[in-house]
Amino acid sequence: QEDLVEYGGGLVQAGDSLRLSCVASGRAFVNYTLGWFRQAPGNEREFVAGISWSGGSTNYADSIKGRFTISRDNARNMVFLRMDSLQPEDTALYYCAATSFRVPVVSSHLYDYWGQGTQVTVSS
Repeated sequence: QEDLVEYGGGLVQAGDSLRLSCVASGRAFVNYTLGWFRQAPGNEREFVAGISWSGGSTNYADSIKGRFTISRDNARNMVFLRMDSLQPEDTALYYCAATSFRVPVVSSHLYDYWGQGTQVTVSS
């Protein structure tokens, strides 16, 4: 069974940084694009960032561009999301996801595997 497990969330203050990690198990997700999504209470799940298998293609939501950085380590089957200058509006449950698309697509419907999420809460 393929699994994605996220960790690294927490409660921080505005302006702080966090690094989310996601480890894939059950398969190496070879040639899979990996992405991060988030969902705040009452909102739909939204795309945050994605990275292709090679790392040569990345995509970011406009709302976090310049503050968040996605990276991956294929040898360890991991993907990371470095989040700087966090703001209260970044508060959400953050999910790791995998898609067989070769580029980081933004639609959640195109992702095949999902983690359970890690909570990020930013206080003002």
